[in-house]
Amino acid sequence: MTPKDVIKMAQENKAVMVNFKFLDFPGIWQHFAVPIAELKEEIFEEGLGFDGSSIRGWQAIHTSDMLIIPDPTTAFMDPFMEYPTISLICNVVDPITKEFYSRDPRYIAQKAEAYLKSTGIGDTAYFGPEAEFFIFDGIRFDQNAHSGYYFIDSVEGIWNSGREENPNLGYKPRHKEGYFPVPPTDSLVNLRTEMVMEMQKVGIYVEREHHEVATAGQAEIDMRFDSLVRMSDKNMLFKYIIKNVARRHGKTVTFMPKPLFGDNGSGMHCHQSIWKGGKPLFAGNGYAGLSELALYYIGGILKHAKALAAITNPTTNSYKRLTPGFEAPVNLAYSARNRSASIRIPTYSASPKAKRIEVRFPDPSCNTYLAFSAMLMAGLDGIENKIHPGEPLDKDIYELGPEELASVPTMPGSLEEALDHLEEDHEFLMKGNVFTEDAIETWINYKRTREVDALRLRPHPYEFFLYYDI
Repeated sequence: MTPKDVIKMAQENKAVMVNFKFLDFPGIWQHFAVPIAELKEEIFEEGLGFDGSSIRGWQAIHTSDMLIIPDPTTAFMDPFMEYPTISLICNVVDPITKEFYSRDPRYIAQKAEAYLKSTGIGDTAYFGPEAEFFIFDGIRFDQNAHSGYYFIDSVEGIWNSGREENPNLGYKPRHKEGYFPVPPTDSLVNLRTEMVMEMQKVGIYVEREHHEVATAGQAEIDMRFDSLVRMSDKNMLFKYIIKNVARRHGKTVTFMPKPLFGDNGSGMHCHQSIWKGGKPLFAGNGYAGLSELALYYIGGILKHAKALAAITNPTTNSYKRLTPGFEAPVNLAYSARNRSASIRIPTYSASPKAKRIEVRFPDPSCNTYLAFSAMLMAGLDGIENKIHPGEPLDKDIYELGPEELASVPTMPGSLEEALDHLEEDHEFLMKGNVFTEDAIETWINYKRTREVDALRLRPHPYEFFLYYDI
């Protein structure tokens, strides 16, 4: 789609406003809008200005001026605006140098795609995320000098089995039993279908939707795979649609990895493969039908997994899910079919086009532009350096004895530990100038000061249960 096509699309849909969306560093969409009369072809070259110092992780106040450059290929009619509005996803540019901004996650993802092509290994990296989320009926939380709490509620929550609902009709899924009972236990099927319908209107191909394992409205909607940048764009639109459809019905959605104690958290398994000239490169005659190149890619992911965690599992809450002995795959091993391994090779189809790997440790709190780029760079490092992943682990990892388990490396146990690993191991991310030293340093410092240290300084409600009577 060209700028002329965007203008024509706006006219055909009688748009009265143009909404420009771009990403902050942690991974939340920002936006501003202009009247339709301002939508001119020049905008796609000259851009529009905004204050970069007000965006998380970006500019200092004395260098705050920035530009957004809309990408015409991303245009869609926004389904949640009262007045007809056309939306565009944008890149960010320095107004003085006219260079793309090194901390813009979308630009980092574009550089990762360019680096893949420059290696000659392949020309397209496909990603298919399976993002899980919770649909709640209410959320209250606060933290101040003298109190701290959160309160979640869901009509589906098993804790409401005894609540007076005049009448209480039951059918509330028990802990870890939300996968896959039909309605009325699955009370959210129509809401998820509405989410799917809105996604299809804006060009997102949905493969399936279903209730997930946890009580209280855990859900999953799976999009068909796409190339790295396009999939990241779709993932942002995916979150935008899910949150706004839920709000339309008086509900609220979170992609927090572990909002509930005692039940499954929300992961984001990432299917990925490399193609060249329209041919899949991960299919071969090796283990589980993989090529040697695919095994090297796995080797790179496993080698750098502890550093990747700072980007693929980037919140302190991520490590409430990523805990040994529970449902999340913390052991760094690969296997066919085995869902207890951190990397699984799906075996649903014998077709070479379906051959891919599934990296299972990421979660949906991540910025997918950064997470997909980092995983691609780790995999490419494995290919370039022929890093073999060793023997597969075709056993239930949770049933291994202490001696066997001791030989299997594990993911970091906290965001702080993951950031330490990223600080020590990030040269693979800087090949082709994909991630710059500035971007990595900013990410580490932001996460340490705004999240790790901020949480460390505050008393936790459970500490009063443990220690008040000391």
